[in-house]
Formats: sequence, C-alpha cells, structure tokens
Amino acid sequence: MVDMTAGQSAAVPRQIRKPKSPIARFFGRRSTIAFLMALPLILLIGVLVIYPAFYSLHLATLNKRMTEFRGFDNFSFLLFKKDAFWTVVYSSCLFAVSAVIFKAFIGFVVAHFVHNIPAKGQRKWRGMLLIPWVIPPAMSTLAWLWLFDSSYGALNWTLAKIGIGPIPWIGEPGWARFSVILVNVWFGAPFFMIMYLASLKSVPDALYEAADIDGATWWQKIRYITLPMMRNIIAITTLFSLIVTFANFDIVRVLTQGGPLDQTHLFATWAFEIGIRSGDIPLGASVSLFMVPILAIAAVFILRDINKRGNEA
Repeated sequence: MVDMTAGQSAAVPRQIRKPKSPIARFFGRRSTIAFLMALPLILLIGVLVIYPAFYSLHLATLNKRMTEFRGFDNFSFLLFKKDAFWTVVYSSCLFAVSAVIFKAFIGFVVAHFVHNIPAKGQRKWRGMLLIPWVIPPAMSTLAWLWLFDSSYGALNWTLAKIGIGPIPWIGEPGWARFSVILVNVWFGAPFFMIMYLASLKSVPDALYEAADIDGATWWQKIRYITLPMMRNIIAITTLFSLIVTFANFDIVRVLTQGGPLDQTHLFATWAFEIGIRSGDIPLGASVSLFMVPILAIAAVFILRDINKRGNEA
C-alpha cells in the first residue's frame, strides 16, 4: 500500500514569510542603530559647536552696534588698518609652534624613559608625570604667576642665590613670551608622553631584537623602527595639540593678560579683549574666525600626510 500520509505532508505548502516593511528594515540595520545611539552626541555638538560657529560668522558681518550689515569690513579693517592684528598673528604662531615642538620632544624623551622602567614601577611614574596635565590650567598658571613674581618669586630668589640678577619674567616682551610657552609646555607635555608611551608599547620587540643582532645603534633603532611605527600617532597628537594650543586662553589671561604692550596676546585673548572688554563684539568675532583658515591649512597638510602613508602601506 502507498503511504498516503507522506504524500499529503509533502503536498502541504511551506509557510511564506511576509516581507518586512521598509521601516522595519530601516530600524533593523546596525548602521541605523549606531546612528540613533550617537544622535544625542551629534545634537549636542550641533548646539554647542556648529550653531555658535555660524552665529559668530553672522556677528562678524555686522557693525559695532550690531544693527547694520557690513559684509567683510571687519576683516579688511583687521588686515589692513589694525597693526596690532599682525602682532597677534606672530605671537599666536610663535606660541603654538614652539610649544608643540617642545611638548612633542619632551613627551617623546619621557615616554622612552618610562617605557624602559620595569613594569612594577611604571604605574607610579605615569601617575606622577600626569599631574601637570590633570591640574586645571588656571590654577596651575596662578601658581606659576607667583613663581614669576619679580620681587618675591621663588625663581628669582633661587637665581639670586647663585649670583644671577632678577629676570623680568612677565615684565619684558621676550621673557613674557618665554614664560607663557614654558607654562604651556609644562602643562601639555604629559599628554604627549602618555600618547607616545601607548604607541611605544605597540611596537613589536622582535624588531628591536633583530636590530640588535644587526648591530644597530640606539639612534638607528629610533630612526628606522620607532619613528616610522609612531608616525601616525605623532601626527594626530601634533594636530590635536596645535588646535588646542592655538586657541589657548587661560594661560595667557592669568599670566600676562596679553601684556606687556600686547606682545603676548593670542587670538582667543585678543578676541576677548576687543569683543567683551572693549564692547566691539563683531570685531572680536572676526578676530576669532581668523584661526579657522590657519588651523585648516595645518590640518590639511598633516592629514594628507597620514592618508599618503596609509595608501603606501
């Protein structure tokens, strides 16, 4: 006899799944879920960064009373009629470039020092060396202000003990610029140190062992192994620090207030001086916007170099 039940079961059609609606497919994607999770941060950035940026651009096109559209008159006034503007440009570039170079060099040297310490002692050294970066800049700058005091400061007192005359740390333009750069280096070098230390730990030890077998010197190992392996992290930290240093406000504001003779003013402090203290908000907004093209050019060159190396790899 023929088994009829098997035939009947085979003849039963399979259950057809209903296609998902476009909305269900949209919310079922991982990219959509990731976007929705990041949406609060995107909105926060839009409110706190993008909107103020466009609003400052709008302010820069108004007159001093903010009642009349003036176009690019504020920018042309700064470029061609305000001599102090070029002093601020020079001071800002000198401050940012010098501070970043010294921070990168000191951070690289200290990172190698900590990297060669036995693992048990590294945590203690990392904690102590990060203290300058953890302290709020305004508070640490106030302590440096007391150290730089020409009459009662500890630095001049120490120099007097060894027969060196008092130095006008914040009273003479050259020394004032040096003092501002010194404080910024003291504050920012630990950031470079911790980033470079993390990068050093990712370099394979086998490369150094092979270099030792070939008789390479310490400089050759740094030049041909360490630096090529760290180039991307060096570029990223340099770009990040350049942006933060260029827009620095608190160190100059607390230490020198832009003096003497406006020789230590940066874009941020001078924009505050013109826009808030002098009451010309549109002109102050114009000053702050001049940082954008300078930093954009630096970012293009650094990121292009990173992309070039990535394509070569």
